[in-house]
Amino acid sequence: MVATLRVVLDQLVAPSEPELAEASRELARSLVVAAPAGCEVEAIAPAGGADGALDAVAGLAGVRRTALPRRELSAALQLGVGTGIGGGMIHSPSLFAPLVRHDRVHDHDQTVVTIWDLRPWESPSELPRAVVSWHKAMLKRAVKHADAVVVPTHSLAARLLEIAPLGGRVRVIAGAAPTGFAVPVDEIGRRRELGLLEGFVLLAGGPFGSEGLDAGLAAVAASGVDLPVVVIDVEEGHEPAVADLASAAGVPERALHVRGVLSSEDRAAVFGAAVAFVAPSRRAAFPWRVVDALTLGVPVIAASSAVHDEVVFDGGVLVSAAGAGELSEGLGAALASAVGSTASAERLGVLAGDRGRSFSWREAADKVWALHAEL
Repeated sequence: MVATLRVVLDQLVAPSEPELAEASRELARSLVVAAPAGCEVEAIAPAGGADGALDAVAGLAGVRRTALPRRELSAALQLGVGTGIGGGMIHSPSLFAPLVRHDRVHDHDQTVVTIWDLRPWESPSELPRAVVSWHKAMLKRAVKHADAVVVPTHSLAARLLEIAPLGGRVRVIAGAAPTGFAVPVDEIGRRRELGLLEGFVLLAGGPFGSEGLDAGLAAVAASGVDLPVVVIDVEEGHEPAVADLASAAGVPERALHVRGVLSSEDRAAVFGAAVAFVAPSRRAAFPWRVVDALTLGVPVIAASSAVHDEVVFDGGVLVSAAGAGELSEGLGAALASAVGSTASAERLGVLAGDRGRSFSWREAADKVWALHAEL
């Protein structure tokens, strides 16, 4: 008898969050590769969406399309009404799953969901009301019906348990950079297309308070490091707000380069030319770009937080501070020290690369299979 793990891949056919779409694809690929003997992986996807998007995951045993497109399916899941998804072993890389009453003991039905970011609960004003309401409603449904809730760090697990009474159902399975993430051979051409030269300080994020970009830009200005500043992952329409933050921080307009969400190949090319990555956010969320930097051996200067302390650990410089001004000064001093000499930069690069090897989608997939076997 074949055991089928059904993975929700809504983000591949109707992507709304680039990081979640990438994580969904990478996890699904690794689940296929790591499938134990007698097991297979099937995709669950909403109707419509990009044709051929699921081809990115080779080896799927099949694809079960729902009758509803993603928008309507999202509303149905929130209300707990029939979606046609059915039962079985269901694993979702997000809260997007049929969280309804089921019988794990007699019917062997399981539903496991994932939470990567607690912003809907900790910084709700930064998100549309509908998005916040959906996440809160789905977490309530998870409390009632999820067999397990996966989070990427122990610190997020502890914080989630303060928000929702999930008891012993929370499991920790970290994410990773894309499998094979490496500086591409055509890195120079890719950076040329992006209008970037080699040698800059790199940051990521947008103008929202929880991103800490204001403190990060102020840190670069305070460091005295005379290098261009590149900010990636800036959502369309938010470029002027990021430019305003840079101006207020004292970063010259000529030195600032703002770019949007990049493909993994372009992103790796950008990281390959960075002298350091500054991570000022202290939000309770998995720091995807920090993991990218660690994976590629880029020196990491990060604000100390429960998440960063756990993820970066000994792979970079962690700066503790009571307030934004103190944080900017601390990050700036750490950045100046990090790039102040070739020996210092090389040492931090080695530490980052060593720590980066701790994150693997294959390991995550093995843990997912073990979790469902445990259930």
